[in-house]
Amino acid sequence: MKTIDIFYQGEGIASLQHIEFEGQRSFAELLAAIAKQHGLDGAALFLEDEDEPVDERELIGTKAGRSGVKVHVHRCREVRVTVNFKEKSVHDNVRPGKTVGKIKHWAAVRKFGMSEEEASHHHLQLAGTTDQPDTGTHVGALVTKGTCAVEFDLVPTPRVNG
Repeated sequence: MKTIDIFYQGEGIASLQHIEFEGQRSFAELLAAIAKQHGLDGAALFLEDEDEPVDERELIGTKAGRSGVKVHVHRCREVRVTVNFKEKSVHDNVRPGKTVGKIKHWAAVRKFGMSEEEASHHHLQLAGTTDQPDTGTHVGALVTKGTCAVEFDLVPTPRVNG
């Protein structure tokens, strides 16, 4: 049987995790294995950047690309995202598997009207911290326990002169 590389993030899972699963097994079996390992009863499984939870009856191999499958497991079905820039704030409800990079693009370009070049000189930083999550981080991995929300500040990338 062919195994598929599964890369996942989730509620309370701080770093990217890896597991191998047979492509002929269902997403329900994958969810059960991840939920059991991390104590996430009642969680749903989302493919990265997808708006709806994955159909758990579907076979893993049907969604696998060359590098495997990227998923997110979370009990929150939506995450309330706030992005602050200067004196303005924008809000949206997104799925927990949405990446920080997609959220940054939405806020910087679509909501704050930056050009692509201007946006490339900014990062999302968790509000009240100096933590700037990687653009590939799923927003659900950043949710504070017991909430379904996260707040960011859109900040300029530090410039190095020299």
